[in-house]
Amino acid sequence: MRKFKVLVNGEPFEVQVQEIQEAAAPPSVKLVQSRPAAPPAPPAQAAPPPAATTPPAQAPAPAAAAAPRPEAPAGAGTVTAPMPGNINAVKVKVGDQVKAGDPLVILEAMKMENEITAPVAGTVKEVRVKPGQTVNNGDVLVIIG
Repeated sequence: MRKFKVLVNGEPFEVQVQEIQEAAAPPSVKLVQSRPAAPPAPPAQAAPPPAATTPPAQAPAPAAAAAPRPEAPAGAGTVTAPMPGNINAVKVKVGDQVKAGDPLVILEAMKMENEITAPVAGTVKEVRVKPGQTVNNGDVLVIIG
């Protein structure tokens, strides 16, 4: 028998491995935990399922849908979502003066908060999102003029 100490998910274990030869019986592994395990963590509360970001293909378009906004002019002042997610906070309002690098929006994606910053200095001309809104990659968030 040979003994090894290994780490599995940060937990140390002592492993005994039997050396075998061609005609020997199959190996057996015995795990012995070298220190007591931490008490199990309480189960996390389940979050409500995320809202669907796109309607099913068969669903008809809602009759009361607002007319789509015209696309923002392509330019350095158009700030778009770099990934799909939920808007946690909007840090600016129309008329605010911003510098390049100032935080505009907090976008939560994959349980991480991402600070979306101003690419250029200028005045906030339009804010197209609000907290709680779901956005897709490429959606216009803020326009800076």
